[in-house]
Amino acid sequence: MKQISLFTFSSIVSIGTLLLYNIPFFNYVAQNTNESTGGKIFLLTSLVIIMLALNFMMTYLVMWLMRIVGRILLAILSVINATAVYFIYTYSVMIDATTIENVFNTRYSEASGFFSWPMWLSIIGFGLLPALFCLLWPVRYDKAKKLGVCCGSSLAIVAAVAAMNIGQTLFVTQHDTELGGLLQPWSYVVNTGRVLSFQHDEKAEEIKLPDGKITDTDKAVVVLVIGESARKANFQLYGYERDTNPLLSKQEGLKVYETTACATYTTAGTKAILEPKDSGDLYELLPNYAFRTGADVSWRTSNWGEPPIHIDEYLTDSQLAEKYPGASNTYDDILFHGLRERIESSAKDKVLIILHTSTSHGPKYADKYPKEFEMYKPVARNVEEGEKNIGMLVNAYDNTIRYTDFLLDSLINTLRDMTEWKSAMIFISDHGESLGENKMFMHGLPMRLAPKVQYEIPFLVWVSDGFRTYKSADELPAVLEQHFIFHSVLNLLSIQSPAYNKDYDIFNRRKN
Repeated sequence: MKQISLFTFSSIVSIGTLLLYNIPFFNYVAQNTNESTGGKIFLLTSLVIIMLALNFMMTYLVMWLMRIVGRILLAILSVINATAVYFIYTYSVMIDATTIENVFNTRYSEASGFFSWPMWLSIIGFGLLPALFCLLWPVRYDKAKKLGVCCGSSLAIVAAVAAMNIGQTLFVTQHDTELGGLLQPWSYVVNTGRVLSFQHDEKAEEIKLPDGKITDTDKAVVVLVIGESARKANFQLYGYERDTNPLLSKQEGLKVYETTACATYTTAGTKAILEPKDSGDLYELLPNYAFRTGADVSWRTSNWGEPPIHIDEYLTDSQLAEKYPGASNTYDDILFHGLRERIESSAKDKVLIILHTSTSHGPKYADKYPKEFEMYKPVARNVEEGEKNIGMLVNAYDNTIRYTDFLLDSLINTLRDMTEWKSAMIFISDHGESLGENKMFMHGLPMRLAPKVQYEIPFLVWVSDGFRTYKSADELPAVLEQHFIFHSVLNLLSIQSPAYNKDYDIFNRRKN
């Protein structure tokens, strides 16, 4: 291979980055600017120049300062760029802080659902081959003087072109999330830094809530089921044309509430369900607070991404399978296994069980339920296959809702039979899901950009006879939010606390 100058190498990398990884960025600008044809051409040309200059300068600096380490870094970025662009094209996502946080909270079992030959071919062609160029092509390094000239010239060009587009400040401000989420490699580099900063802040100790106390000795149990990616639009109980809730629709006393999620991804949605109020701070969460107050609390999960849980009994699906020999952890029914025995064996009067499910999480909806629940056929095996046939994708997703219907109905029947206990079942989803509407799939878009199917969620409640009475419709907002869970559960567990807010309680206040 013929040796090339660092100037030429940096130019090739810059042009390649623009052409291979940033077409979605320019498509977005072209589709969303209100400029005339001439103005649009000028804006796009300006952005091309700015991007080429910045990428050239950063490549030159990294290579000149870091040499072999710089080569390795550029190779890694090439592979990540190719992966990011594949997901942008395939799933219509943006690589923002929310997406990066989802990546950090994804286990291999979920991530493997995205693996496919088109993805690997895309990464090989657009990531691995450019990476090999960065690693192996001989480069002749320039003197420090040329480094200064090249970097200084690049900055001057960027400043001059930006000044000529000063009138586009409003456009950039209005679309900063979208533009930043489509610009490679800056989208994931910057947002990874943001997420690491957020996580550092969240590791701070929880803000303790004022001490509470349990005010009666009635035997009461609350089972809170946190659904995963369950969207209201596909529940028969909310008017969906399919009978996705054949069992729950016949349950006496089941209440159905209009509700919106506070976020479109698991970590934030679950936190909102468990915290007393909407806050960027980390307040003591419901299971932690109830446990500290004296309730018997158990967390069972087949999911991940929840905020810090500080209780004695935290069980994963694998641990539950070991606890109950013969039970399988393939599906979410493992979370419900042995619940009656667990509750009745408690030495305490107040029991809170939280089941964190994964039933409707993509991309492989068809793997989330036993085959006897495959009512709607044919099904797409994953989202990528479903892109070609949305109906098959919806079939698979709707089957997950029918399975959820079975699990919740069985739970209610179990609680109803426990006549010595006052009992309640609450089901609420962490967020919704896109199933191809506007060519969007799954979830995770920022709230201000997300379609309503990603944040309109089911909220279902059942209580045993004589336990609590519901507030009337005129005593509640038309649309509830996830923070109603915290205060309603305090009421059900007879926990008296300064943290309790009656306005966020769906039940009438208990009489002590």
